[in-house]
Amino acid sequence: MRVNNVTNGGGPRLSALKGRQVLADGVYEQIRTLIMNDGIAPGDRVNIDEVARELDVSGTPVREALARLESEGLVVRLPLRGYRVTELLTRDEVEDMYGLRLLLEPPSAAKAASLMTDEWAAALEAEMLSCPVAPDDDSYEDYKALSAHDNRLHQLILHIAGNVAVEQAFDRTHCHLHFFRLTYNQTSGVAALAEHREIVDAMISGKAAQARKAMVSHLETARDRLLVKM
Repeated sequence: MRVNNVTNGGGPRLSALKGRQVLADGVYEQIRTLIMNDGIAPGDRVNIDEVARELDVSGTPVREALARLESEGLVVRLPLRGYRVTELLTRDEVEDMYGLRLLLEPPSAAKAASLMTDEWAAALEAEMLSCPVAPDDDSYEDYKALSAHDNRLHQLILHIAGNVAVEQAFDRTHCHLHFFRLTYNQTSGVAALAEHREIVDAMISGKAAQARKAMVSHLETARDRLLVKM
């Protein structure tokens, strides 16, 4: 199993966790960070005993965390052999995933614009303020915040549109996690936030056709930014 340090300064890739309250979520978040930061290479097996030893916990919370990560598509279970990290998306898989998003999200943005209220407008503006500027560099923690904002905003738009089936379909793809693994060290944050602003402005103004067009442009541009690096 190839291991890279999560921290820039070297040292242990995981930090021991103390206290029962933080145990379950802390183990999950540290393993998730390790995977997203390529600390365990795509395709490599996760050594449960090694992870438990580094975190100074038993194997139980590690297995529970891996079960959560399996539901997100970040690890797969191997019969009688534990877990391994999933491979990165291929070009075809990226195109397929964006194809699905282009079917679901532009009409949802238009619908959300037609249903806009002062309360929804405030929620959209609050989400935009949660990530007002793009990361200054390609550090993991900074880009993680941008990725989380991107996912929340897209989910909020789908929620405003009011189609539960579409929300669930988007949620099941966990696309933000898979795209994060391909892109977190790229410098596309400024462009992405500007595209978000255009979508939100159109929605708040109740301009359904403009919101649809802005969402199409955002998704196609994001797809092309990713594919050109693959």
